[in-house]
Amino acid sequence: MHRFFVAEENRSEQTIVVTGDDVNHIRNVLRMDPGEKVVVSCGKGVDYECEITEFQDAQILLTICKETPAVTELPVAITLFQALPKKDKMEFVIQKAIELGVAEIVPVKTRRCVVKLDEKKEEKKRNRWQAIAEAAAKQSGRGLIPQIHPVLSFKQALQMANSMDTVLIPYELCEDMKTSVEMMKEAAGKGSIGIFIGPEGGFERGEVEEAMASGAVPISLGKRILRTETAGMATLSVLMFLIEGREGNGK
Repeated sequence: MHRFFVAEENRSEQTIVVTGDDVNHIRNVLRMDPGEKVVVSCGKGVDYECEITEFQDAQILLTICKETPAVTELPVAITLFQALPKKDKMEFVIQKAIELGVAEIVPVKTRRCVVKLDEKKEEKKRNRWQAIAEAAAKQSGRGLIPQIHPVLSFKQALQMANSMDTVLIPYELCEDMKTSVEMMKEAAGKGSIGIFIGPEGGFERGEVEEAMASGAVPISLGKRILRTETAGMATLSVLMFLIEGREGNGK
């Protein structure tokens, strides 16, 4: 079934009202009819199986048939702190990170970032990034739309990460794979995880030391140097596998 997100205030006990661009998509692109069913999420981790009951000029009325917890959400909240990459790589990172289960994405300005955004450009970019996040959440069957935060400085990002149970920072100079594997396994059993990914030129040593002083743990992703758009996906893939593996074993 097709999946849509609506605001919580558009839901009552028995009905949901679809407004905005989704009205045109359901009516004119998908050409759906009354009686057909869709899945709707209000971004709270609950799926509503609904039946289309009425098309109106600017909205569509749905009747809630069944309510179930969203099974696609990880039990661990993962936040990706992604240093601003060049060109449109951030769009790729957002799309794939959401497919892999990330809960939030925080763009970060680091010392080696090439991209410079003024306030006007940043707001325009963030609106586009949030739209990409919504599309990726729909495509991957997510029960919520991950938030794309405003761009933070590295120091601000570390402060935000202080509240998380575990903070990992993949670093090319970290060569201890055994400890890295153990840290990933341990992180998979926590309630929240922060992942810091550097820009194309990587983190400066001073930034890694600053992160470690704040409690972040450097880890290795192997002997090869990964691109910025690959490192986060590699880390998320391993964590998703470990987390969902623990669920499957009842741990």
